[in-house]
Amino acid sequence: MKLGLQLGYWGAQPPHNHAELVDAAETFGFDAIFTAEAWGSDAYVPLAWWGSRTERLRLGTSVLQMSARTPTACAMAALTMDHLSGGRHIVGLGVSGPQVVEGWYGQPFAKPLARTREYIDVMRQVWARREPVTSDGPHYRLPYAGEGATGLGKPLKPIVHPLRADIPVFLGAEGPKNIALTAEIADGWLPLFYTPRMADTYNEWLDEGFARPGARHTRETFEICATAQIVLTDDPAAAYAAIKPFLALYMGGMGSEDTNFHAEVYRRMGYSEVVDEVTELFRTGRKDEAAQIIPDAVVDDSAIVGDEAHVREQIKVWEAAGVTTMLVSPGSVDEVERLAKLVQ
Repeated sequence: MKLGLQLGYWGAQPPHNHAELVDAAETFGFDAIFTAEAWGSDAYVPLAWWGSRTERLRLGTSVLQMSARTPTACAMAALTMDHLSGGRHIVGLGVSGPQVVEGWYGQPFAKPLARTREYIDVMRQVWARREPVTSDGPHYRLPYAGEGATGLGKPLKPIVHPLRADIPVFLGAEGPKNIALTAEIADGWLPLFYTPRMADTYNEWLDEGFARPGARHTRETFEICATAQIVLTDDPAAAYAAIKPFLALYMGGMGSEDTNFHAEVYRRMGYSEVVDEVTELFRTGRKDEAAQIIPDAVVDDSAIVGDEAHVREQIKVWEAAGVTTMLVSPGSVDEVERLAKLVQ
């Protein structure tokens, strides 16, 4: 099992300790660091900033929001990062949701799977640099030929020769169709609320993608980098209480009341009644109550809370389920070191 340091996205203020966490991850043998974005801090600037302190760690995004950048802009950022890091970059992408895509980026959300396929195709054309980049669309047509076009658009190749002609692309996918697409066209999967209990179900969806003509990987060469809240503690009750507000936000507050992909993940896990109750409480302003009614078992399904012996045993369970990297968010250098020792 490998470990990745999930730095995430910023809250109301920039974090104060990411430099020391990144240094510790490099020192104690973590495999990668990842940054994220929502509708505040972006993912690439912190990744470049903190990544410049490293020599060994892979530098990934978990995840970039596709609608934030055109596919060529994303490909440019990725090839730049890959050069600066000496070939250590991982492009983690996600479609986000209609509230963010249409409300924040002002882009249409329709047909997210088709957009994902087209987006990645354009990026890989850029990195391959075999010929000028073109796309028939309909989502990312190159050259542009839609309303207001001058007709002067010209297919181009990147000026910079990419360090690698095939930079790894991971996808943050939650639904069965998107997970199958991930197995078909991507190099890894970035599940957010992963539970080993549903490994057989995930494998069915992944196998559908692996079996498609032209699939890039088999199960043996495919990476699963699962976000995992690991809390080393002798006081599980306090840890559960700290995690539940985060789950309540994603379960009841993300997206809209009837379109929340994170909530659907928990419905597929068998917690529909909990989701309904959390959503009602959260969206009527009773956020504390929404968190409090989440059972400890729901936390345990996608997190690991306990002493070192328990955590070590559960890491083995995640590994046996097919996870290759656990993305963790330790709060101190000591926690980074303790987690590293558990997978050695």
